[in-house]
Amino acid sequence: MLNAVGIEATANAKDSALSASGLPVPRYVSLKSDHVNVRAGPTKDNDVAWVYTKAGLPVEITAEFENWRRIRDSEGAEGWVYHSLLSGRRTAVVTMKHKDDLAQLYSSADTESAVAARLQAGVVAQVKHCAAGWCHVAGDGFDGWIQQQRLWGVYADEKIN
Repeated sequence: MLNAVGIEATANAKDSALSASGLPVPRYVSLKSDHVNVRAGPTKDNDVAWVYTKAGLPVEITAEFENWRRIRDSEGAEGWVYHSLLSGRRTAVVTMKHKDDLAQLYSSADTESAVAARLQAGVVAQVKHCAAGWCHVAGDGFDGWIQQQRLWGVYADEKIN
């Protein structure tokens, strides 16, 4: 339940065109810690709605209020977290139309190159580079190129160096 301060703060952050950090909103970041409290509003007075337990998970910042960031995850859940629990390190989640389908990871940014791995939906990867519809990603036991549209955590046609 939001208190009067939390409701007012949420409304102000949502309506603000300028971000508190000076960085663009929306933008993707990742969770810095294995324990991230997500709150109903942008103060410690707000209840913890849930806790993330996986560092490196990508989230999208959708609003800012002082040192708080409203985030959305790949499943659409939204809440507020303290800025120091977030990292600028870019990661992404593999997405597929059908949960049981596998995403092809190629040895180069070309569907004619060798298949380096097949990744399940939900796999989290570090994003090293994106350009021309392809992203170079790496993770536990894999490293290669994937079509950008297969990732949640990078915008369509976003370039990452």
